[in-house]
Formats: sequence, C-alpha cells, structure tokens
Amino acid sequence: MSDQSESNARLAEHRDHAPEQEPISPRAALLGVAVVFLVAGALAAIGIMQRAHANTVLAQQTREFAPPTVGVAPPKPGVPVDSFVLPGNVTAYTDAPIYARVDGYLTHWYYDIGAHVQKGALLAVISAPEVDQQLAQAEADLATAQTNARNAKVQAQRYTSLVKSNAVSRLDTDTFVTQAAATSSAVRSAQANMDRLRAMQSFEKIYAPFSGVITARNVDVGQLINAGAGATAGTELFHMQAIQTLRVYTNVPQLYSENVRRGMKIPLTFPQYPGKTFEGTLVRTADAIDPVSRTLLVEIDLNNHDGKLMPGALAQVHFRSTPTAPTFIIPTAALIFRREGLQVGTVVSSPRGTVAHLVSIVIGQDDGATAQVVSGLSATDRVIQDPPDSLIEGERVTVVRPGSGSDQGGF
Repeated sequence: MSDQSESNARLAEHRDHAPEQEPISPRAALLGVAVVFLVAGALAAIGIMQRAHANTVLAQQTREFAPPTVGVAPPKPGVPVDSFVLPGNVTAYTDAPIYARVDGYLTHWYYDIGAHVQKGALLAVISAPEVDQQLAQAEADLATAQTNARNAKVQAQRYTSLVKSNAVSRLDTDTFVTQAAATSSAVRSAQANMDRLRAMQSFEKIYAPFSGVITARNVDVGQLINAGAGATAGTELFHMQAIQTLRVYTNVPQLYSENVRRGMKIPLTFPQYPGKTFEGTLVRTADAIDPVSRTLLVEIDLNNHDGKLMPGALAQVHFRSTPTAPTFIIPTAALIFRREGLQVGTVVSSPRGTVAHLVSIVIGQDDGATAQVVSGLSATDRVIQDPPDSLIEGERVTVVRPGSGSDQGGF
C-alpha cells in the first residue's frame, strides 16, 4: 500500500509541474484546410493533364496507323497488241440425253460407252406389257365402233330412201341419220386412241436420234425404267454426242469485238497436241456484249471427222487484231474483281494526303503471274501492287517504297 501511495504522489506532482497546451486558432485551421485543398487540386490537375496528353498521343497514333499500308510501282511498258489468245470450251455439235417414254423393265441394251452409232440404230428394248394390253383393248374398241358405224350407216340409208315414199316417219329417219354420224365420230375417236397406243408401243424400242457416240449408259438389264425426264421421275438411259463437228465457245473482250467477223478462220491449239494447230471457222456470235464480263460470246466450228478431239476439252483460241496503243504489264495480284468490273488501285495526291483511286481497265493476255493491260492505265500511274480487299475510292493510304519507310504526303 505504501508503494501505491508513493506512485500516486509522484503523478500528482508531475501534473502540477506540466505546462498547459494552448487551443488551435481558427486562422491556423483555415490555413491547414487550404493547404490540403491546394495539394489535392494540384494532384488532380496533374492527372487530367496526363490523361489529356495520353488521349492526344492515342489520337495521333490512330490517325497515323489507320490508313492501310500499300506498296506501289509504275506499270511496266508492253508491246502493242496485234494478237491475243483466249481459252475456249469445246462442246459436241449435238448433245442429248436419251430418256424412255414408257414405263417398264429393260430387257436388252445393245451399245455401251464409246460406241459410235448411226442415226436410227436400236439402242435398247423395254418390256411394257401394260401398253401392249391397252393397245389390244383399243384395237377391239375400234372394231366394235366400226361395226356399229356400218350398221348405223345402213339404217340411215334405208330410212332415207323410205322416207321419200312416206313409208317411215321423218323423226325416225333423223334419229338414224344422227346415230350414223355419232358412230362415225366414235370410230375416229377409237382410231386416234389406237394410234396413240401404237406410238407408245413404238417407244418400247429406243433408237439413236442422230449419228454420234455413246458417252454414258446409266441402265442395265432388269432395271425398272420410269418414263419422262422430270426431276423426280425419269431415268436417263444413254447420253449421246455428235462429235464429227465440234463447237468451240469463247468470250472475246469488248475491246476486240470489232475484229470478229463471221466466216473468218481461227487457229486453235490443244495441250494434248503440242506444236500442232487446228483450224476452225467462226460461224456465229451472240451479237450482244455481256454486261457483267463485257465480252462477246462467239462460236467456232471445228472439223473432227478423224475423232482426234473430244468434247469437254480446253482449247487455246488464237485471234489476230489491229495493233492498239502501247500496253502495260502489271502483276495479277494487283487486279481487283468487283461488280463494277475489272479494276486496279492507284494512288494520287490530294489535300488530305495520299489517297487511293480505282481505275477500270481492260486486259489482254494473262499468263497467271502478270496481266497485259490494253486500256485504262498510263505510264505515270502508280499501281498498288497488292491492294487490300477493303480498299475504296478516295481512302487515305500509307505508301511504302521498297527499302524505305512510309510516306503519307505524296511521291
């Protein structure tokens, strides 16, 4: 207890000797608050300025990198065009699928693929007993109609002669005359039905409609045959093509359409006969330019009596033309295929900087790697070598020259 009393006494003595704290003045409090606000405002201003600077930098970078980067090069000069080669599709002069006209079962076929047949040759036979029985019924109906018609005619003649002597009434005479006319019409109807069924029976035998070669046989013995050539019914029995003369179709560009004349001789070459040239005759044209491809469809007939050439092949058609202005050579990767037609992209200077300009062109020869431009370009044009698919007219672009950086301000 004595220790506790001494401790309390020392604490009381310390409180008596400690200095008293003065209260904070209002002026000092306001100064502290102002300092806090100034520091906070400065920090906020610094943050806003940094963000504005970042936005400015981002906008500038966006403007710099938004235009697509393209490489350009001037077109290489070519020689004036006095000839050109176009691909041609070789087809048979006559091409026809052979269908059945009656339902039944195939009992026999006589020619397989590759067989050369003459017009009227028997190709196959179909068994159609329903048609045979219908024909027998029609023949019996015709015989009955003919018998009734003969009897009605005799009665009409008899009553016509008796009515002159008033032996029979005129009413009965008119009845028999009308009956004779009706039975005569019934005979013609029965005759027509029998002829129809005979024609149907003749379709049980399939004949070659023209001289040619069998290119397909799609049926075999015992197969059920459906008549007609509809989408749901009908089986193509054979496919025939006349190959003594072949048709070669090709599309001539509009630029050369004025050089196409009926009767002109056209050289043709085929990959399977290197170094050999075949001569065809231009026999007809479509007499109209295709608005999509801007080409003229022409047909060239080619004599093929030796059978060396086959329909479905690809031919190279060689045309001669009047020399045109100098041409230019560009890579095929520079070509743009759109509904507006064949185009290339070029770059031009504008107040906004370097922009794209799309030019419609006409090409001549095309070897797969390069294309010959016969119309639409000039020597001063700068052609975009590999244009992006999204390239549009008037779009700003960044031009990159080989071995240098980008250029947005022109050439």
